[in-house]
Amino acid sequence: MDTLILSCGTGGGHNSACAAIEQELSARGHNVKTLNPYMLKSERVADTVNSSYNVLVQKAPSAFGMVYRLGNAYRNLPVSSPVYRLNRLMAPLLEKYLCKNRCDAIIMTHLFPAEIITNMKRQGKVLPPTYFITTDYTCSPFVEETDCDHYIIPSEKLTEEFAERGIPRERILPLGIPVQRQFRENIGRDEARKRLGIVDDKKYILIAGGSIGAGQIQQIVPMLLEHYGDRAHITVICGNNQALYQNMERAYHGKCEILQYTSRMSDYMRACDLFLSKPGGLSSTEAAVVGTALIHVTPIPGCETRNMEFFEKNGMCVAVSSPKKQLVQACDRLLDEGERRKMIDNQKRIISENSAAEICQFIEKEYRLMKTAG
Repeated sequence: MDTLILSCGTGGGHNSACAAIEQELSARGHNVKTLNPYMLKSERVADTVNSSYNVLVQKAPSAFGMVYRLGNAYRNLPVSSPVYRLNRLMAPLLEKYLCKNRCDAIIMTHLFPAEIITNMKRQGKVLPPTYFITTDYTCSPFVEETDCDHYIIPSEKLTEEFAERGIPRERILPLGIPVQRQFRENIGRDEARKRLGIVDDKKYILIAGGSIGAGQIQQIVPMLLEHYGDRAHITVICGNNQALYQNMERAYHGKCEILQYTSRMSDYMRACDLFLSKPGGLSSTEAAVVGTALIHVTPIPGCETRNMEFFEKNGMCVAVSSPKKQLVQACDRLLDEGERRKMIDNQKRIISENSAAEICQFIEKEYRLMKTAG
């Protein structure tokens, strides 16, 4: 089976889900091509789309929240969104690409490619089966104006929300958010610490702000250092945020471990007693699959707010909206082994660790039926 996966880098989660599906399909013997569709226009356009989002959420998260609220209001109007109309411009380029590069299935882990595909369908273009994998625990603005054959959502608990927004029930598949194999390995905390060279027996607190290094890390770290002192081992992962990394190095070198991007996130999650993170859909799912006590802090207004609500409602995180007032107490609570175990049990009950395999199995089944039908 030849598959095309479409994504773009507005936040790291979409590309991580894309990598998880690519990894699983490749392991099952299929040919996989991954593409940022905006690269068909130019690298500059692709970079602009990615960086405009990343800069906005880093520099002005409240402004991003306002954009999200406007999107929520706009979706109730009887007209297509500006996002849909802008992505219409990409349809001819993707059509040209597909004429030269045949595929049996198109998988999307981002709204924008789904909008491009929808434009093509409404122009009468014939396409292979299309699968949209949503990577947040909510039906984000404008998902309902897309026309994909299947919508893979994070949980059956969200089926009603998607259906109420107009997604046909028969197209909704609550198969979860796919994570890469490294997060699904059966490795214990002691082994993970050994891999990372952590030899002390202190409580281990991991702090990360996603690929963009968001989440008020510079405000959180001094609070934890003041409260725990040398009783805790603290690791901070800054992602691709170079300015954050440099600031943290200057301020806290020798007081805690400061890292940039790491390819060993699964080991850090397994090794820690407590993980503090902004509530990205993908990173939260990875934490739940690994099984770690999770505190959500300072969400980027919009989807991340809904992610945090979903996890808190289902006992899979402690939500901290005001770090100054709530963070230390939340950390003390979850460093208790009983509280930690209770949360991990909830995560294992609700979040599927086999989502990538289940998604690929469904696509394979559809492909076999299509081949049989001729």
